[in-house]
Parts: sequence; structure tokens; C-alpha cells
Amino acid sequence: MSAVTAPTPADLVHLRRCVELAEQALDAGDEPFGSVLVTDDGRMIAEDRNRTAAGDQTRHPEFALARRATELLTPEQRAGATVYTSGEHCAMCAAAHAWVGLGRIVYAASTEQLLAWRAALGADPRVVVTPLPIAAVAPQVAVAGPAPELADAVRELHRRALDRRENPSPAADPDA
Repeated sequence: MSAVTAPTPADLVHLRRCVELAEQALDAGDEPFGSVLVTDDGRMIAEDRNRTAAGDQTRHPEFALARRATELLTPEQRAGATVYTSGEHCAMCAAAHAWVGLGRIVYAASTEQLLAWRAALGADPRVVVTPLPIAAVAPQVAVAGPAPELADAVRELHRRALDRRENPSPAADPDA
């Protein structure tokens, strides 16, 4: 099992884009998560955001990028690629990442942080799927994160998402 390392200054450039994508997801009515796929020479070749609002809870950006990587990259190229994401991969996405043979994962905020923020905000502590660290699902994948520089921004997105769920606007409520 690899040790989790800190993101580098170069990683922060891509992580900031992930936070922008997470905000776009939130503004579109989805949960605030965004991810980018970067080749070993630093080129960003794909990006996505959460798209779960329509009811398909598997529409995570990390899962979509794992699938996209199989279309864009050879197995050798995938091994050198990095997936950057606003939040640590869930078990489903970590497994997809490992199965397609992608390289590093770098995240802005950890699952542990997200759970702590949600608890502090009074969110329902029940979960559908047990949160696991990436290393518990994909032990051979190199992981870096979290990025303290981005914690406030990511926490604020999740605060807004929780507020929206608990206080939906009348326009968003079909029964209103």
C-alpha cells in the first residue's frame, strides 16, 4: 500500500480546475465534484463534473474519466496519467481507476474531511455506501492529497450543497 503524499505546486493548478468544475456541478443542481485527466507530460485531455441530479448515482466524474481514459490512452499511457479531483474517490471510482490501470490520484479534499464538514453542518450521518480511503480499494495506486490551500473553497461548496438540499428553492420543488 502506497503512502499518501502532499500535492505539489504543479498539482494545485489542476486541482483548482477541479474546484471550478465542482462549482459548475453545484450550479447545475448536482453534487459539487469535478475531475480532470492529465497525461504524464502535463496535458489535460478530459474533464468532467458530477452528473447525478437526474438520479443515476454512478455519474461521478472520476468514473467517467476512467472510462474515457480507455478511449483516449493506451494501457502504457494510462499508467502514467493522473486523475485530479475535488474530492477523494469513492470506492466505485477508486475501483474503476485501478481496473483501467490509471496512474496517480490527486485530490483537493479527503473523504475524512468531507465527513467531518458534513457532521459539523448537522447533515444526516447515514451513508448508502461505506466511505473507504482509496488505498483500501486500490492499494497499488499512488495517492496525493488533501490540499489545505483549497479546503475552504471545497468546504463552502459542500455547505452550499447541503443548504440547497435542506432548503430547496420553490422553483426546484415540483410540489411547491
